[in-house]
Amino acid sequence: MPVPVPHKRTVVLPHQAGPVDPGCAETARAAAVGMSAHGGCSGASRTPQGAPEAPLGPAPLSRDLPAADLPRPAADRRIPAGRTAARPEAAHVPATTTEPVTSVTPETPEVEDPAAAASAAAEPAPEPPAQGLTLLLIGEDPNNHVPEMWDWAGRKVRLRTARNLTEAERLLTDDVHCILLDLTPAGREEREPARAVAGGTPGDELAALHAVLRMAPSQAVLVLTCETDAERAADAVRVGAQDYLFRDELDGKVLSRAVRYAVERKRADLAQRQLTESRLRAQENARLERGLLPTPLLDGSELRFAACYRPGRSRALLGGDFYDTVRTPDGTVHAMIGDVCGHGPDEAALGVELRIAWRALTFAGLYGDELLATLQKVLENERSDDEIFATLCTVDISEDGHRAGVCLAGHPAPLLARAGEQPELLPYEFGGPALGLLTEARWPRRQVELGAAWSLMMYTDGLIEGRIGEGTQRLGQEGMTELVTRQMASGLTGEELLEASVREVRALNGGELTDDVAVLLLDRR
Repeated sequence: MPVPVPHKRTVVLPHQAGPVDPGCAETARAAAVGMSAHGGCSGASRTPQGAPEAPLGPAPLSRDLPAADLPRPAADRRIPAGRTAARPEAAHVPATTTEPVTSVTPETPEVEDPAAAASAAAEPAPEPPAQGLTLLLIGEDPNNHVPEMWDWAGRKVRLRTARNLTEAERLLTDDVHCILLDLTPAGREEREPARAVAGGTPGDELAALHAVLRMAPSQAVLVLTCETDAERAADAVRVGAQDYLFRDELDGKVLSRAVRYAVERKRADLAQRQLTESRLRAQENARLERGLLPTPLLDGSELRFAACYRPGRSRALLGGDFYDTVRTPDGTVHAMIGDVCGHGPDEAALGVELRIAWRALTFAGLYGDELLATLQKVLENERSDDEIFATLCTVDISEDGHRAGVCLAGHPAPLLARAGEQPELLPYEFGGPALGLLTEARWPRRQVELGAAWSLMMYTDGLIEGRIGEGTQRLGQEGMTELVTRQMASGLTGEELLEASVREVRALNGGELTDDVAVLLLDRR
């Protein structure tokens, strides 16, 4: 007896079945969830004759199937209005099957009710919340009609109303852009003196406007008055209002344009005021910084002095570098140059304090290690951060100009050019640490023979830390020495020598130097 071979089961996809009647549609839905309905369309799977009928119904789903891919029960499906699902006969009630499911057909998109969809489309979409300008109306009449307004972006202008200045002060927040003040008709103050605004003088018809301007210095102000009050409206603009409007001519278009104009004009006025204040502050700071720059005190000395100073901060006159030169009553010329780490105004202020302290201590007779130790105490008490330090170089030139005592506190060594010799750097090994690093530090003082004629150049690290071209190579002390030697060979001296040297360093760097630069030159010829 031949054994019947069951045919491979197939599933009809909804887009392949193409239902043409209610029964066909139900068959397609049942196929999407692994069910078979009777009386379906042509092309649905059937059991071959003579073969045992396979049980129908949903098959157990794989445990690995994600929850998002699980088919929904047919009971949860929405059926279009006016259409009834075909009920299967009792003989064909689905039963549970043990056949594993090898694939799951994605469910078809829901078909919404056409009538419900049309109704939803007919409903207007909710308007987004207004985010435009906010207008505060101050007036005694709460029923004062203000037409709808729109800002430049097409958003509705929000309106707040206040009957008096007390309510207005409560409603005045940062999001209010403009105030519309309804001025009391002329003569009303005399008829109702008890309702006059506090802070106004007797007979002041614009007392309310003065109070509003004091209360809202950053908001635009419009005044609303009668056409017969044109003169008082013009006075309101002269006092400080941005514009005025007449009640008889008030409509949405005119008010919208007036509010937008007033807001922009107020912004322009505030920007102009801030610009003017910034210019005045800059001029004051420039005068202050010029006053803090040192004035050398070399009366009675045969030495010639020149200096070049370039702060690293943009549009600044004073940086963290500082220098000074004085001559004490015994004929000794004392010169100093230093650098506070950093480039901000705090560093510049600390540099000025150290320079003034150095001058006072020098006139008091201190020099060398004792002077630097005292300056370190000043630095430790005046700095804003314990990590701030300062480098320093001091030179004390004898009265005859042939010898000098040099102290280095973490600072680059000076460049000495004796007559008939090439410029050379003074030894750096005898120096001590920068001020503010070690509490018990010492700074030895080294004696240097200068000769009869010489030039001594002192500088900060901003001069030697510039780059050479687009690479990472720095100019360094050797490059600076070669540069200055070449400039001196060309016959430059004094300020011309310093300006030419700094200009060439900037050119090698490819632009402005990022650090402060201070250079000091003492000559004896």
